[in-house]
Amino acid sequence: MSPQRPIQPGDGLAPAGADAGRILRLGVMASGNGSNFEALVGACRRGELAAQVVLLAVNNPGCGAVARAERLGVPVQLLDHRQAASREALDDGLASCFQAVGADLVVMAGWMRIVTQRLIDAFPDRLVNIHPSLLPSFRGVDAVGQALAAGVTLSGCTAHLVRLEVDGGPILVQAAVPVESGDDHAALARRIQVQEHRILPLAVQLASERLGLT
Repeated sequence: MSPQRPIQPGDGLAPAGADAGRILRLGVMASGNGSNFEALVGACRRGELAAQVVLLAVNNPGCGAVARAERLGVPVQLLDHRQAASREALDDGLASCFQAVGADLVVMAGWMRIVTQRLIDAFPDRLVNIHPSLLPSFRGVDAVGQALAAGVTLSGCTAHLVRLEVDGGPILVQAAVPVESGDDHAALARRIQVQEHRILPLAVQLASERLGLT
């Protein structure tokens, strides 16, 4: 899929009150501040997405996403990767948590761990990731820094289905963000994050439509 213009609020989403079938049950994984998690909850509660976030899983105790979940009234499960015997064991725990609450789709919204085939197999084509670059460019860690170092004039973000290859799954939605003269890491990251908040609900809807869930 080629890069799209920045998504505007409500673009491509079912309007509030639309008959979009049953309500999707969403699980979310986050490691940090949790702004994408909150944006997804907001889209659900405004009726832009016929879904409900039923569980947030975090791997860092006390991360910002936990405070957001408490304020929003979303249940939280901590699975500290430091206490897991292996990556596979961590992913088995995540899969069990999301299966226990009946999650239809799982969204990696700033999950800073590489997942294994165990989690991918538990939610085949139902695991969505958001990444701050126009994939396939600048995969992996610090995509914003990679873009600035490369001197590109256009960056952005991508929501995609997860495969074992890092940031290599099928693309659902992309949004382009121009790199402005004088941009530093923080400034570019902030503008990209605005677009992440806009495309993530649309990506969830598209993923669910691919599977016939909505």
